Amino acid sequence: MPFIRLPHLLMPTLLVVVLVLLVPTTSDETDCNTLRMGQFICPNPSLRQIDPKTQQLRGCTRENKARVWCIAAEGIVCTETKNNSFTRELPCKWTNGYHFDTALLLSVFLGMFGADRFYLGYPALGLLKFCTLGFMFLGQLVDVILIATQVVGPADGSAYIIPYYGPVITVVRSDNWTYRLPQDNW
Repeated sequence: MPFIRLPHLLMPTLLVVVLVLLVPTTSDETDCNTLRMGQFICPNPSLRQIDPKTQQLRGCTRENKARVWCIAAEGIVCTETKNNSFTRELPCKWTNGYHFDTALLLSVFLGMFGADRFYLGYPALGLLKFCTLGFMFLGQLVDVILIATQVVGPADGSAYIIPYYGPVITVVRSDNWTYRLPQDNW
């Protein structure tokens, strides 16, 4: 059987075509929702994404989530937008118009009349405090402490309006799945 001879230029071209077909091509685009910390900045600092009225991220829902614009690190192209910007859901605190400083001032100065509880949406407790003069001022003191530590919030489940970098307390809870790292002095 005679061997077929190919021209000298055809052989390298055929080799390149075979290699291109065999080697998988890699895309420069990345799913930006899978980026790790340090590969993106969220929210985008060049956009004003903090609502001045609520002091929370714009578009915060009752589920305490807001979709914001983020920036991927230089050299990363996102599949969603074909550039380095993308959207991501971030946690926020849904507010409904109740100011922390107003509730605290009402508790300190008019707490014996139940004005703080009326303001926060607890009319039964407000009426009870009004009739008993703030549980003989002891209930007023307890309410000042509970409101100052943000244990008592608005009745509708929303958060207080507090400045974005203000005195917000975040409660860290533990359950049966929480692991405590033993300390040296235990």
